Amino acid sequence: MKHILTAAAFALGASGAAQAADDVTLQLKWVTQAQFAGYYVALDKGFYEEEDLNVTILPGGPDIAPTQVIAGGGADVTVEWMPAALAAREKGLPLVNIAQPFKSSGMMLTCRKDTGIAKPADLKGKTLGVWFFGNEYPFLSWMSKLGLSTGGKDNGGVTVLKQGFNVDPILQRQADCVSTMTYNEYWQVIDAGIPAKDLVVFKYEDQGVATMEDGLYVLESKLKDPKFVDKMARFVKASMRGWAWARNNQKDAAMIVLENDETGAQTEEHQVRMMGEINKLTAGSDGKLDPADYNRTVATLMSGGSDPVITKKPTGAWSHAVWDAMK
Repeated sequence: MKHILTAAAFALGASGAAQAADDVTLQLKWVTQAQFAGYYVALDKGFYEEEDLNVTILPGGPDIAPTQVIAGGGADVTVEWMPAALAAREKGLPLVNIAQPFKSSGMMLTCRKDTGIAKPADLKGKTLGVWFFGNEYPFLSWMSKLGLSTGGKDNGGVTVLKQGFNVDPILQRQADCVSTMTYNEYWQVIDAGIPAKDLVVFKYEDQGVATMEDGLYVLESKLKDPKFVDKMARFVKASMRGWAWARNNQKDAAMIVLENDETGAQTEEHQVRMMGEINKLTAGSDGKLDPADYNRTVATLMSGGSDPVITKKPTGAWSHAVWDAMK
């Protein structure tokens, strides 16, 4: 009887321990792909479980706005680009950056070499595909820096083509250049039949107008709760372990992503290649936001012509509270 009671007590204790895990819901910025591998790896490898976390990862998509999801209470933390987060904050949604897994920006402009474009000055008079919805501001800042009007080639500047989230304009010669990410759309151009030797790329990092991408954001009010801060500290710690593992195991990390892709839309070749490019962007980051990177982003967003994404320097838009609570 003693052994039975002991076993029962142990079972009860184990059940209680399982129930003690803290729930965390993460909203991704886009669909399941290697861009978010660190989180899927942390889930798959049990890193979250080791931190007593029960993590649910919600994929994004063209009809999902991460800022709206977290504002409505649908997520505890979201992956977002800083331009969108700061724009939302200025409009009244108090998002706060608690961690920055991505150290570098993957955004760039990809051009056909046969258009005569070899250097930034050659963009004058050309038609350029640009993503909007907050993604246009680094581009506008760049054009301002080059002294090129975005009012059209008749005004001595460039013609801006509002680009969807595809590369059709450059394939169909509707545009001389299109917006791409180093890890995704650039390779779509190549896979569509235009080899790298026939392309010229301008990375926003190299042009000095890059903004921070793929940071982790929470609502400011939540940071007043020490328990929430502790939960996020464990979440960030486990997530960064996931990113480190992904850098050391490129193909295996990509396969974990594929296992979590419920749509079946992703391919092994594309995800392994994407993982390699994503690893370059997370390299050098321990998860702690560098204020210098933040200040550079703010300066870029405030210099985007007559309609900047933010009109004044934000206050309280980032915090090291979660980082400081990490053990």
